[in-house]
Amino acid sequence: MQQPPPYAPPGGAPPPAAMVSKVEMTISCEGLRDADVFSKSDPICVVYTLDGNHKREVGRTERIDDNLNPKFQKQIIVDYHFEEVQKLLFSVYDIDDKNNDITKGDFLGKCECTLGQIVSSSNFKRPLDYNGRNYGSISIHAQEQGGMQKSIKMSLKGVKLDKKDWFGKSDPFLEFHRQLLDGSYALAHRTEFIKNTLNPNWKPIKINTRRLCDNNPDTVIRVDCFDWNSNGTHDLIGEFFTTLAELEQTRPGKSFALVHPKKKSKRGYRHSGEIVVEQILVTREYSFLEYIQGGCELNFVVGIDFTGSNGDPRDSSSLHYILGNRPNQYTQAITAVGNVIQDYDSDQLYPAYGFGARLPPTWQVSHQFSLNGNPADPNCQGIDGILAAYHQCINSVQLYGPTNASPIIGNVARMARDALHQQQAKDYFILLLLTDGILTDMDQTIHTIIEASELPMSIIIVGVGDADFDDMERLDSDDALLRIGNRVAKRDIVQFVPFREFRNVPPHKLAAAVLEELPGQVADFYNSRQIAPVHDLPIG
Repeated sequence: MQQPPPYAPPGGAPPPAAMVSKVEMTISCEGLRDADVFSKSDPICVVYTLDGNHKREVGRTERIDDNLNPKFQKQIIVDYHFEEVQKLLFSVYDIDDKNNDITKGDFLGKCECTLGQIVSSSNFKRPLDYNGRNYGSISIHAQEQGGMQKSIKMSLKGVKLDKKDWFGKSDPFLEFHRQLLDGSYALAHRTEFIKNTLNPNWKPIKINTRRLCDNNPDTVIRVDCFDWNSNGTHDLIGEFFTTLAELEQTRPGKSFALVHPKKKSKRGYRHSGEIVVEQILVTREYSFLEYIQGGCELNFVVGIDFTGSNGDPRDSSSLHYILGNRPNQYTQAITAVGNVIQDYDSDQLYPAYGFGARLPPTWQVSHQFSLNGNPADPNCQGIDGILAAYHQCINSVQLYGPTNASPIIGNVARMARDALHQQQAKDYFILLLLTDGILTDMDQTIHTIIEASELPMSIIIVGVGDADFDDMERLDSDDALLRIGNRVAKRDIVQFVPFREFRNVPPHKLAAAVLEELPGQVADFYNSRQIAPVHDLPIG
């Protein structure tokens, strides 16, 4: 079985983009300052995004007259990007001006936070800062727009398709299109093509209903069957039309007749073959935000390369040099990624390990040791705690080798396996692995990653320094699932980037690059096992 060539129209399930959702925020306040003399304050809340010293208004609520405990009806809608730290400012004013001009109003208080903190909290409530002291509080509830999603898994086969090739049989494949508002159609999915057969059996397919029909059960879906040609001019065998509502009622064995639009008016023409549904399953598909708001936490773990190839930490050319004015690449990567993840881990305790160093007092090489020096409890408090432990550790161990990553990956896999035994979407693990070179135990690392691909965990590898990381690209299996021998990973859980590509750009660019696939990995893992959020909250 093969895929259509790259110059054919894009098909299959289009590659997932970075996680972008619309989030609706509902705001209420309690105990506001009373700024009016003869009545109560008339509050309004204005919401800004913060970027450094710049702020931009994204929306404001309605004004509520004479109320110190307002519950605003107008929702504020913002784009949610998991891979970014999205800072928000909520400013509350007492407005007496009929045009709601805040420059003519009285300031009642403000709250600064991140969108990640809001969406990861079931009850986000913070005090309002009024000139350096707390005065009243603000509560913010976030919901994802878009409504409930489903996925359709189908096994399809063709029966007695028309022969389109002169010297052989057809090479059939299917395309699924959804009808747009203007009556045109947009491609949603394409199968592989199968060579030289009129009775093809395609691989099972899975299509998200948002992509297939915009979650509308009555949207028309057109399914085309083509004969593949290497020059890209594929020949239409026939088509049929259906809807999500019909597919949800379909039972195994149902067939759809393929009709060629140019042949259907010919006398005696019935159809050009049939597409038979062998298996079909429609299931609820939860989004990443639904899992987060349902109680799933992202558990951040760090592994740092302490091998000798990093250079003497006392030398300013060392990758572990920490005495300069500029943080080294290890520090920058931990900070960039950790600043995003920390909003989704309530206890802020992060296991942090090193590998490839000799440890006092025996000076034996260790391939996994706690940065904080406590083997029984490797947890560090917050991102600052990880950095403090790293700085202390770099001055107390001897950089050595080899560069073996499989022990740390295996350790995190054990944590993830314990979490999976609960059969709940409560704990998903993210390992940030930082290394300056090619792994010495590459084969064992591949084996360990393949085992971990069945567990609730993802691995982010950042290549530090200027080494040749070509072999590391093997681990980031975007084009084909990772394999060694006869063993194949269940899914892609590794994202690799060399730090040098982000050396001269803002830190959030690195975080965006390594985290953009993570929301899809989290949601796909739990959905594939039909594990619902712990608290199944209505979204949208």
